[in-house]
Amino acid sequence: MHGAVLPRQPAKRPGPEGLAALLHDVRVPVWTPWPLPHGWLVTGFGSVGDERTGTRASAVALSGPNLVSGPADMLLIAEEPGIGLGAFHAGLPGPDPGAGFDTGPPHVKIEICGPSATPGHTVPLWAVPGEDRAVFVGEALGNWLWAVLWPAGAGVLMAARMSLLDLREPGMEVDLPYGAPSPRLEQ
Repeated sequence: MHGAVLPRQPAKRPGPEGLAALLHDVRVPVWTPWPLPHGWLVTGFGSVGDERTGTRASAVALSGPNLVSGPADMLLIAEEPGIGLGAFHAGLPGPDPGAGFDTGPPHVKIEICGPSATPGHTVPLWAVPGEDRAVFVGEALGNWLWAVLWPAGAGVLMAARMSLLDLREPGMEVDLPYGAPSPRLEQ
């Protein structure tokens, strides 16, 4: 009914080894904010795919202070259409955001950086309803780009000027600060 269903792989621990494992055969961007918001840490990596077809969805988990109050978590997910990792974490039925999510003006715009991106290239993102989380989705470099934040109030972080860097780009040797593994990747 749904066609081929690729396996979701176990979460990779935060650190250079986890990032290297994700980058080994990834076919989609691996997005991280750069520079990271003040006080934020990378807390793990997730993926969907197998050895035969490669990694067709990537997730970078981050944690840090909520601009409203308390701690916050964020997943940045890049995936080919139809994979469903972003919709799963957003709490949506089906593999994609659904028809009509992008009607009207975008709710936020973010900049993507890196050698394959045009300097100053902005990506529009639309808010998708979520019960206990803030969800934004758009398209970047031919793939879905999802930002899922907990709690819902942490969505205000997306209103700040944010630039995303694709970590699979050659020469993107950034010194990422790592924190404790995120439980969001195991849900």
